[in-house]
Amino acid sequence: GMLDKWFDIISNAKNMHELDDARIQIIGKNGELTKEFSKLASIANDKKRDFAQNLNVQKNQVSTAINNQKTILEKQEEKLSLLNDAIDVSLYSKHKNSGSLHPIMETMDYIIEYFASMNFDIKYGPYVEDDFHNFEALNLPKYHPARDMQDTFYFKDKNLLRTHTSPVQIRTMLKESAPIKMISPGAVFR
Repeated sequence: GMLDKWFDIISNAKNMHELDDARIQIIGKNGELTKEFSKLASIANDKKRDFAQNLNVQKNQVSTAINNQKTILEKQEEKLSLLNDAIDVSLYSKHKNSGSLHPIMETMDYIIEYFASMNFDIKYGPYVEDDFHNFEALNLPKYHPARDMQDTFYFKDKNLLRTHTSPVQIRTMLKESAPIKMISPGAVFR
């Protein structure tokens, strides 16, 4: 009957505009189901209640069908939108956002450039040092506080992570002859 016709109209709506048209056609102000309610005045009193209940059931079923179709259409539109708006990761990027240097690295680069401009050599050395290059050659006695286990990272083989960059100066002085103009930037471990 009429209910099946309305369900067909609702389920055949292919977009939100068509669904809204179907809603207006069926339960809008001048909709087909709404017009059925106007027939209540001409129905006998003993049948009015059943007629009204039947119309309310139909209206609830139609409203549920409209809401279900709305959910289906929203999901379809969302899926279509995601497909259309998808980013093609294989395309060439217009902007190369390479970031920037950390302020400490920026400062180190500035200092290195400054000394290099005055003909200083820039020397780098190992992070893992032996006791001689890190302490003995710098006249730090055996029980000096700088050698404390809490301040220095020791390895089992008596090597350690350098506590300053001075071991690079010692290594350079042992290899090269004076005059030596150098700096030794780099990480230290305390």
